[in-house]
Amino acid sequence: MIAAFVIRRSGPGDGGPDVVQELRNHVAKDIGPVAKPRQIMVVAELRETRSGKLRRRLLRDVAENRELGDVTTLADSTFVDLIKSTLESGKTDED
Repeated sequence: MIAAFVIRRSGPGDGGPDVVQELRNHVAKDIGPVAKPRQIMVVAELRETRSGKLRRRLLRDVAENRELGDVTTLADSTFVDLIKSTLESGKTDED
């Protein structure tokens, strides 16, 4: 399953269904229908580890609704709660 986490720059809108569908269509047009994300999650930010890297494993676990493993390497582990609350509030869209 292809999932995408999207950080919106400042501007109008909240990442509603229109924006999500526009992003999905853009990927399908520019890369191809096979790469079209099934799930798009609009989040305020993505936190990095202390060394400045994204923990893709954690993002995958959140997208697949799995239990998270070790988050001690994150500079601020509260972002996981932020993403989970975003998912629960419905700012995600699936086909």
